[in-house]
Amino acid sequence: MSSPEVLGQFIPLHYHYDMLRDNYRMTAFQQAIAQTVRPGMTVVDLGGGTGVLSYFAAMEGAKVYYVERNPELVAVAERFLKMNGVADRVTVVHQDATQFVPPEPVDLVTCEMLHVGLVREKQTEVIEAFKANYVAAHGPKLPRFMPEASLLAIQPVTQTYEFSGFHAPVPLFQPPVAQVPGTTELGMPAVYQMVIYDSDYVRSVDWKGTLTMQHAGTLNGWRVVTKNVLAVLVEQQAEICWHNQYLVVPMEQPQEVAIGDQIEVQIRYDFCSELSDLWDGISEGPATSLVRKRVAA
Repeated sequence: MSSPEVLGQFIPLHYHYDMLRDNYRMTAFQQAIAQTVRPGMTVVDLGGGTGVLSYFAAMEGAKVYYVERNPELVAVAERFLKMNGVADRVTVVHQDATQFVPPEPVDLVTCEMLHVGLVREKQTEVIEAFKANYVAAHGPKLPRFMPEASLLAIQPVTQTYEFSGFHAPVPLFQPPVAQVPGTTELGMPAVYQMVIYDSDYVRSVDWKGTLTMQHAGTLNGWRVVTKNVLAVLVEQQAEICWHNQYLVVPMEQPQEVAIGDQIEVQIRYDFCSELSDLWDGISEGPATSLVRKRVAA
């Protein structure tokens, strides 16, 4: 049975502390906030955790509302924000982020309740609730959101599932880099859904697509890629992005594939649900050879 604790409302403190050590995550958000926030702006930090995003925004001269439901994290953030000299610029709000309404219009909303495939944590639910509450209080003009969008993709791979001689095809998290030991890419990632946070979106996936193999090998896993566009820099014609960890989901029936083979894939699951809903929601058909198709035609 799902509960707020399971779905990420109360992630253990040590997990938040470990996130502070993730230089890729920290640098990406720090750069995005530095490029986006200007002195005098007002920022809301939904699900503020240890307060690090609030700190980044305050250091750029913003007035910040830090919002967090977990009382342990509220206490930690209050201590850290004071320790870092920005407590006078950050208002700490102990409240569920889905119910928070800022007392004034704001310029930017940061929310990092992100997990692979947008499952487990409540990014889409919280942003959807915030937008409805905000429009009711302050009118239709929405603030900017960070991240601005999330792109979800799936990629065919050959994955090694050997652990000290023990064969166990299990879901595996990976660092978000293309080349990972034990993983061989068989084709390019295919985007199966895009969520733009300042627009209307659905909180579920129901996608069917065809992936073409660019390399021969044993197709025995799907790599789920989650790219978060933190900030689009229009003048520079650039973007600042951060990827969640990749997730490789094993296939029940591995298939031998050749270059040019095509696989039809279907993905169905709800955002903010269990991780198992994501990997259980992926199904595929048999490999179809393009050469055989041309001969048959």
